Amino acid sequence: MKSVKDIMTSDVSICHTNDQLSDAASMMKEKNVGAIPVCDDQGNVMGMVTDRDLVIRGYAAKKPDSTPIQQVMSDRMYSCTPDCSLEEASRIMAEHQVRRLPVVENGKLSGIISLGDLSTEEMSDHAAGVALQDISERPELH
Repeated sequence: MKSVKDIMTSDVSICHTNDQLSDAASMMKEKNVGAIPVCDDQGNVMGMVTDRDLVIRGYAAKKPDSTPIQQVMSDRMYSCTPDCSLEEASRIMAEHQVRRLPVVENGKLSGIISLGDLSTEEMSDHAAGVALQDISERPELH
């Protein structure tokens, strides 16, 4: 049975807690992603920042481009380990209504797994579908 480490993206761009809104927005555009893990200077995962965080908590709240990313990031973070099963990762995503899950080992970012990653795996496609259904049923969380 495959685990998260078998399908996760391991080359993940990160923001640091002292990066600015404009830094995160530029990185999202450059990498064509909608979420970026936020780490401290020691590489510990502190949270996630999404394009929605930038818009709702940042720009729509009239925060300047120079606002530290830590002020708009989601610090309620859910994660899994590299050895976590694909089914367990799907369950965590569904339970916490998230589409992307940082993969963390000893506090450090190892990678990231998304619903899209899970949906391409035959053995976890059903679990990904269930997770997506559960996430889609609660639009107030996004």
